[in-house]
Amino acid sequence: MTRFPDAAQLAARAHEVVLGAKTAGLSLATAESLTAGMIAATIAEVPGASAVLTGGIISYSNAVKVSLLGVEEALLGERGSVDGEVARQMAQGARTACDADLAVSATGVAGPEAHDGQPVGTVFLGWADGSGSGFIEHHFSGDRAQVRARSTLAALDLLFSHLVPSRHTA
Repeated sequence: MTRFPDAAQLAARAHEVVLGAKTAGLSLATAESLTAGMIAATIAEVPGASAVLTGGIISYSNAVKVSLLGVEEALLGERGSVDGEVARQMAQGARTACDADLAVSATGVAGPEAHDGQPVGTVFLGWADGSGSGFIEHHFSGDRAQVRARSTLAALDLLFSHLVPSRHTA
């Protein structure tokens, strides 16, 4: 993706996510580091989102990842916070903490400098639902705001792919 997602694109995808979750009868949660609440806030902008969004945890610090989301402290010490397994555990933790059917997480490097040995634009999105969990790695270009917006759109896409079975790719 090379273009910067605008507010209309984010709103349209969030609307699809809320409608898809309502139709499927599923609740949603988020665990956010690099996006710092943007995913949950984008979903919450949709009228009726309260019927599906149970909550979100902003886990900017590793201490919050460990204490609230149950991410393994040894994993963070070994790999750092910008890691696929960390993203997967964050999503599992959000699903449990928020008592949701489906959760998504985001951790990565928005910039302006590399972090945990990972270059700017490296993003891991995790997911967890009743059938399992996993993660997807992305590499986005752009400045800090663009990386965060692209990560938010990709997280919404990931949620949507789990709400519409024919779109399930993760």
